[in-house]
Amino acid sequence: MSTISAAQVKELRERTGAPMMECKKALLTTQGDLDEAVAVLRKTGRAKADNKAGRIAAEGAIVIAVQDKTAVMLEVNSETDFVSRDGNFTQFVQHVAELAIQPNVDSVETLASVPFDVAHTTEEARLELVAKVGENVQIRRMIKTGNAGSVGTYLHGNRIGVLVELDTENVDLARDVAMHIAASRPIVVSPDDVSPDEIAKEKEIYQAQAASSGKPQDIIDKMVVGRLRKYLDEVSLIGQPFVKDPDITVGSLLNKARAKVIAFHRFEVGEGIEKTTEDFKEAVMSQMQGS
Repeated sequence: MSTISAAQVKELRERTGAPMMECKKALLTTQGDLDEAVAVLRKTGRAKADNKAGRIAAEGAIVIAVQDKTAVMLEVNSETDFVSRDGNFTQFVQHVAELAIQPNVDSVETLASVPFDVAHTTEEARLELVAKVGENVQIRRMIKTGNAGSVGTYLHGNRIGVLVELDTENVDLARDVAMHIAASRPIVVSPDDVSPDEIAKEKEIYQAQAASSGKPQDIIDKMVVGRLRKYLDEVSLIGQPFVKDPDITVGSLLNKARAKVIAFHRFEVGEGIEKTTEDFKEAVMSQMQGS
C-alpha cells in the first residue's frame, strides 16, 4: 500500500498516543495493517502509553514559574505519589513550567506543541516519560497571569499552589495573601462575587434550620441574615481572618495597604479527580508484568 489515509493515521494516534508522523511511518511499514502498526510502535517505545492513557492520574505536582510580572502555574499528574517524586518526573515538570512561561503559550493545548528539546515537542516528551516511568502522566491544567501591579505566588510543598494578582506594586503583601489563600481556601474575592443561585440555596437551608427553632418569624429572619453574612465572609477572601494575624480580616489588611486583589487561583493536586482504590499486591504485580 503506497498511500495511507488521514483516517488511518488518526485512528492509530488515538489508540497509541504516538506522534502523527510516527503513526504514518508505522502504517507505511505495515502496509496499512493497524494492529501490526500498534506492535511496531510498541517495539520502538512510542506506544507504551497505549494501555496507560485511560488510567486515573490523581497524584503529581503543582509547579510555578515567574518571569518579571508574569507567572504561570501548572498541575502535572501521575498515577502514584512514588512516580511524582521520581527524578524523571520532577525534571519534566520543571522544564514544562519553563516552557509555559513563554509569551506564545496560553493553554495546555498550545504547550503540547512547543519544542521540549531539539528532537521532541512537549507532547512527545510526555509520551516518552510515560514509557519510562510506566504510568499515565498528564499535564492537566495551567493558568497564567500578567499585567498586574504585582503577582504573589506560594507553593506548599508541591501539593498546593497559589497565584494572586494585586492592583498595586507590593510583592510582600501579594505573597502573604497567596499564603493565606493556600491555607484558608476562599472561593471568591468578595461576598459580591458569590452567585445569586448559591446565596439562594444557602438562604433556603438556613431558613429551614431556623424554622425548627420555634422562634417568632422576625427572629428567624434575623437569624437567617446573620448566618448568611457569616457564610459570605467564610467563603470570600476579604471576609476571612488573616492567617498571620486573625485579629484582622484580609480585607482590612488590603485596605491598610491601599491594595485590591484583582484575581487569585488555587490549585491542589488531584482536586476534582475521582480516585479509585487499588489492591497493593495487584498493583505491584501489574507493574512487574510491565502493564
